[in-house]
Amino acid sequence: MFPIGDSDVRDSGPATVTFGLIILNVAAFIVELTGAGSGLQEFLNHYGAIPAQILQGKQLYSLFTSMFLHGGWFHLISNMLFLWIFGDNVEAAFGKIIYPIFYLCGGLAASAAHILLNPGSTLPMVGASGAIGAILGAYVVMFPRSRVRVLITLGYFVVVRRVTAVLFLGIWFVTQFFNGIASLGARTAQTGGTAVWAHVGGFLFGLFVGLLLKGRARNLTLEGGAGDIQRRRL
Repeated sequence: MFPIGDSDVRDSGPATVTFGLIILNVAAFIVELTGAGSGLQEFLNHYGAIPAQILQGKQLYSLFTSMFLHGGWFHLISNMLFLWIFGDNVEAAFGKIIYPIFYLCGGLAASAAHILLNPGSTLPMVGASGAIGAILGAYVVMFPRSRVRVLITLGYFVVVRRVTAVLFLGIWFVTQFFNGIASLGARTAQTGGTAVWAHVGGFLFGLFVGLLLKGRARNLTLEGGAGDIQRRRL
């Protein structure tokens, strides 16, 4: 299942912070492609979060810079699609000051999970997936009944279905969790090139913050109740 849309919070206004984060990620990826005057691998080693280096107190700035780098066009596009679909409602719920702070803290929590479970890794971790995982965790708490439009492939056939956010994101989290369990026995810190424990850590952080701010979020965005939403047309 791959998401292509969700239910919008009514009268939430433009998602300017989410849009700004997408612009930052795209701009950082363009800089990354140029190698900033050096080779790409050297650039990633310098600005990606390397667990072994972080635990030695080195390159701590990479905990932030790594959130805006990506491993390729598909990595970037899929992350930005998730951010656009789910980020706007969370932005409306948290407000334009708390939301970017939450995003960055979610990315840090995701990095911490990856580093703690892969302390000896010398591979640079890059991507916004951890911070976006935090958004997904908060989303499932605040908008569990929101309808997510997903593409489902059935052999040569592709169909579009609407499923609840709690079902879609529940499947997403369980998949990440079991992939993380499988990675514990691997030699490298990654499974299929993906730092899955960062996804898990980010999601759990978002789940916790979402539970803490759930009442406040409802006052901001769902004055008419959880059903007071309108569908985004795609």
